[in-house]
Amino acid sequence: MTLAKTASWMLTISLCIGVSAAWGHEEHGAMETAPREKLGEVNFPVTCTTEAQKEFNRGMALFHSFWFHPAIQSFDKVLQHDPRCGMAYWGIAIMSIGNPFTWPPTPKAWKEGASAVSSAQRVGAGSERERDYITALAAFFKDWETTDYRPRLVAFEEAMKGVAERYPDDIEAQILYALVLNATALPADKTFAKQLAAANILEPLFKKYPDHPGVAHYLIHTYDYAQLAQKGLPAARAYAKVAPSVPHALHMPSHIFSRVGLWQEMVESNRASYLAAKGELKEATLGIGAYDALHAMDYMVFAHLQQAQDKAAKRLVDEAASIRKVNVENFPAAYAFAAIPARFALERGDWKSAAALELSPAGLAWGKFPQAEAVFVFAHGLGAARSGDIAAAHKDIARLQALKEAMTAAKLDYWAGQTDFQIKAVNAWLALAENRNEEAVRLMHAAAEAEEASDKHPVTPGNVASSRELLGEMLLELGRPAQAFAEFERSLKRDPNRFRSIYGAARAAEASDNRKEARDYYAKLQILAADHDTARGELAQAKAFLGKP
Repeated sequence: MTLAKTASWMLTISLCIGVSAAWGHEEHGAMETAPREKLGEVNFPVTCTTEAQKEFNRGMALFHSFWFHPAIQSFDKVLQHDPRCGMAYWGIAIMSIGNPFTWPPTPKAWKEGASAVSSAQRVGAGSERERDYITALAAFFKDWETTDYRPRLVAFEEAMKGVAERYPDDIEAQILYALVLNATALPADKTFAKQLAAANILEPLFKKYPDHPGVAHYLIHTYDYAQLAQKGLPAARAYAKVAPSVPHALHMPSHIFSRVGLWQEMVESNRASYLAAKGELKEATLGIGAYDALHAMDYMVFAHLQQAQDKAAKRLVDEAASIRKVNVENFPAAYAFAAIPARFALERGDWKSAAALELSPAGLAWGKFPQAEAVFVFAHGLGAARSGDIAAAHKDIARLQALKEAMTAAKLDYWAGQTDFQIKAVNAWLALAENRNEEAVRLMHAAAEAEEASDKHPVTPGNVASSRELLGEMLLELGRPAQAFAEFERSLKRDPNRFRSIYGAARAAEASDNRKEARDYYAKLQILAADHDTARGELAQAKAFLGKP
């Protein structure tokens, strides 16, 4: 079956979800009516029956928005319609890769995926093109028991490049190749070579197929970097409208909003995602948290805090603290559990509360997620060092070292690097507490440089504390306001509209007797927090300064 003959297979997954009803002022409501499904428009021609083709398109629409469990169910339905549809097994196999931007698949998922690929090869396909898809995916699962994840992902990238080159008119081949290009890009590569190659594929498709969920979704991932984020705004503002039935699609725009400091849009995006994710839970599971909801809650907490909406943030912090179980115990859930209370303390400069944090829920298998526990320990250690609890800070540094070793052993190299600069930052503030000032500044500089040499992970809206921002605060404490001002401005260039950086820049300018810059930054702080729900001292200071003649 040629692509030209399959135009009639175009499937538009029908309208329409009432997202606007979910974007009210309360995070804790429920959507009034059950929404009708809207997943976007996908046309992935396969040589299967008419009913199987329709369901296959639906399964791929679900996959392109990373809604994996419903997608697998959809491909199972494809097999019910047509047991000889080998591409249905391919669809089941590709689901087992999961979200390639957040965590590697588990050995169980690899085993199931390898089995599904074998079934696809056994059943066969009705065209050479479909057989090429199956062969390309088989490259990922080859020797999965003895070969590391990344080499196999790179092998899949190379195989999909071949499929995309052989079938230049096959938009699904182009889209999947762009996805894998993004997945194999290394955070330390600041040329963004693979991301820009993916953008060159996806941007023309975005203009031609604006309702394809994968195109908008993967463009957001393509541009999810400080230096590229502005390019991602069109896709970010389109994606939630393309696939509003999917919690992940409602959430994804905030990856760009967080990069450019659009905090209210970030709150609204994640409020909708939060409500949709909670809607997935059945009555029998009430009281159990949804990991998608927790992920959205972390983003909301971050955005609320940047606007001095501490009461709104606290409601989410308390809700997260009340959850004892989660529907899927995975890394995004563990990260959110650790990051949400850490953010609430650190963003408000409440060092004693940070030092008093306790890891929750206690029943979570934290040993599986050392990189998540490290976020908690970092916040605890930073709080201890900045509140004068020297013994606790030393203990937390030792725990971070142990967690870093566990990550290195587990080949979580990116996260081991993140923990390394967390250790430097806590050591820096410990040195300051012990009057080793020059060592403190040197360590904090090193932490800031290491953080900027990497990049934030997609699981987080931003690190729970910015190293460059912490450096500025340290320099202010040491009476070096001109140097501090330069660091805050550098921080804001990478992470715009952060409350603490804007306030720090204003304080540093004021201390340097640079009244013009001080007025500008205090005014920016007032604009940023125009809808605050908490009378923070920083806002009182801004009002007092701006009220002076």
